[in-house]
Formats: sequence, structure tokens, C-alpha cells
Amino acid sequence: MTDGPRPAPEPAVVLTAPRDGTPEPITTPAGLTRAAKSLAAGSGPVAVDAERASGYRYTHRAYLVQLRREGAGTILIDPLPFPDLTEVSEAIADAEWVLHAASQDLPCLADVGMLPGRLFDTELAGRLANLERVGLAALTEQLLGFALEKHHSAADWSTRPLPASWLSYAALDVELLIDLRDKLEAELIAQRKLAWAREEFAALVASAGRPVPPRTDPWRRTSGIHKVRGARALSRVRALWYARDRVAARRDTAPGRVLPDAAIIAAAEANPADERGLLALSGFGGRSVRRLAPVWLDALSVARDLTDQDLPMPPAADGPPPPHRWAERDPVAAARLARCREAVTSTAHEHRLPPENLIAPDAVRRLAWTPPDPLDEPTVRTVLAGAGARGWQIDLLASQITTALIDPPPSVTVSPPASAPPGSAHIPTSAPSSPPAEPSAPAAPA
Repeated sequence: MTDGPRPAPEPAVVLTAPRDGTPEPITTPAGLTRAAKSLAAGSGPVAVDAERASGYRYTHRAYLVQLRREGAGTILIDPLPFPDLTEVSEAIADAEWVLHAASQDLPCLADVGMLPGRLFDTELAGRLANLERVGLAALTEQLLGFALEKHHSAADWSTRPLPASWLSYAALDVELLIDLRDKLEAELIAQRKLAWAREEFAALVASAGRPVPPRTDPWRRTSGIHKVRGARALSRVRALWYARDRVAARRDTAPGRVLPDAAIIAAAEANPADERGLLALSGFGGRSVRRLAPVWLDALSVARDLTDQDLPMPPAADGPPPPHRWAERDPVAAARLARCREAVTSTAHEHRLPPENLIAPDAVRRLAWTPPDPLDEPTVRTVLAGAGARGWQIDLLASQITTALIDPPPSVTVSPPASAPPGSAHIPTSAPSSPPAEPSAPAAPA
């Protein structure tokens, strides 16, 4: 009997509203206390999520916090009326928090006094389980058979009052998180990766609330800056970037809404000296941008008056050069990097892991560019730990990386004897004892 065609998978059930209805956001101290007591009396893990106004506001604060726990149901909290939410955090301090893409929400939760003691990250669990799509909607559809609508994921959550449809969307974000957590935990157990996941989750908990160091020269990340030539023009990018940042911070508005990056680049290249020339440039046509024309012209004037000593200097090198330059600058290091990449790729394939979740590519590049001395496994393990690698990653990779870092001896040839007939081939000092191995698949870039 031949196998017939496989039946089509059942279509996912689209969730448009929470099963228990959408609660109103809590905005009063009495309501917050009731919510904290309800959560404390609940059982099991707590699903946690937060909504920000990325792309709309200068800050990255939370504008809505969603929680769900067995016995407490779904709770929505508007954090704006409260100095912090430590009362809620203390109520669930002993519980496991379940978040999706925890690294995105932990900073804004820490800002309102919410810090987990332990957590489970469903996105990271999906990556470690080697699932192809790890977005919340994709995971709930694949593992639970429910489809979540994501219409409001990029909404301005600082809006008040929040529309009812947005609140339903927010409540649905925690509706299935605990069920999803249980499915992913079972998958990690089946793949013998749960201990690895716990190490990753513990690292997230340890970093929660840790202040992020300010970025050096953030203006250098202006989109399109690669088109700007010369230190004088770069000084105009810098002056405009900081002028825009001051306005954005004062207004609590996303910088790109004050002045687009493309407008900064256009002004830096054209260097207009008056308002007419400035407003003729692309990106300066909007009314709010035109109103700030004196600010932009002042910034350009400041840059124009800088001495040569005050112009931007090339950024100090932090680590190895870009990999595409290695072959020219140091062919031996380039070969080391290729071997290290192959070691990472083959180990990741063996354990069904994305290479980027096995080890940070930057750690591999730094090791390959400047191998440690002495070059042995204990030293490599120490270097990897210093780069932030977890124990399970080090255990899987240290031996292979150590071997990959060892440079083969240079090929030496022996000149033929004087009596050898013309055209005799040079004989290598050592010949391979077996046929060359089949070429391996190209490594994924580190």
C-alpha cells in the first residue's frame, strides 16, 4: 500500500480577544495593591510583557505592563501614575517570570523597579531548540495552533487613553506565554538542552538592571554617514546629531522624528550658510523642521568655526579589523579565522544550534586575530569566559577552537639535487599519508 499525500495541517485558530475578556489598566494605588495581592496568591510561573513607544519617544520606558498567572488571570498596569512597580515585583519575586525576547523588555521593567529572580525566555528557548521562526506569533502558531494578530506591535503606546483594541492585543501577548513555555521546555528536555537554556536565562537575570554603558561617538551611527567625506564634513554630522539629540530629549520625541538622518547627511555634505540654502535640502521641508532652522544653522556654524585640532579623529581601533581585510593584512590570521569558523559551524550543526547562539562572533574574531599565549585549552577557556561565553558553550567549543588556532608549520620545499634531470619537481619535506579530505561546507561568517 503506497502512502498517499500528507494531510494539510489544521489552520491555526486566530485569537482576537482574551478568553476572560480584556481588563482595564490599573491606574490607582489601591488597584495596584489588589493586583499585587492577587498575583502573590496565584500559582506557577508569571507571564510578563511590556509595551514601549519605540520610534515615537526619546526614552525607552514602559507605557504598559502586562502580567498573567494561574489564579490571578491577566492584569494590565499603566505605569505612568506610579513612581515604580516594586510592589508588584515583590509579590512575584519567588516566581519564575516568562518573557518573550527578555533582553528587550528587561531594561524598561528595571526602570519601574521590576527585576526577576529567575526567568524563562521563550524566544531564546526557541533558538536553542533550533526552531526556524522564533517570533511570538510564529511560535504560538507552530507549537500551540493559535495565531496572534500583531497589528499594534509598532503602535505609539504612550497614547492616552489606550484604544480598546490595543489593550486586547496587549493582553493576548501574555495569554499563551505560560503554555508556550511548557511546550518549549519539553522540547529542550527532549533535545537535552534544558541545562544550557538555564545558563542562558541565569545570565539574563544577572544582567537585568545593570546600567548600559554609553556608546562612544553615537553620532557615527548616523545612517548614510559612509557617504560623508573628510573630517570637516564629519564635524557637521556630529554637530547636527547632538543638536537634534538635545531637542529630542527635551521633547521626549524619537530623534528621527525631529530630523531624519538623511537630512543630517544632506546638510553635512552641502554645508548651507543660510536658511534659504538649508530649507532647499531634502528632509528640511516639514514645518517643524523649518521652525528649528536656527538650531540647525547654529550647529553648522559651530562646526565651521572648529580648528583642525577639534575635528573628529578616526575612531580608535577596538579589536581586529573587519574580516574582509584579513587576507590582505595577515593571511595567517585569516586562515585561523576560517578554521575557527569551521569549528563553530560544525559544532553548531552537530548539536542543532544556530552558530550565533553557540558563541558570539566577536569572541571568535578576537581569538583568531590575537591567539592567547600560551595557546592551550585552559587559556582558551579563560579567554572565552572573559568574553562572556557560558559554561556550556565553553565545554562544547574550547577544544575545537584551540585546535583551530594552532597554525600549521609553513610548507618547506627541498631543491632537487644537482644531478637531477631538468624539470624535476621539488619534493615537499613531508607528504600527505592519505588522500586529501573532501572539502567541507563553507562556514557561516562569524
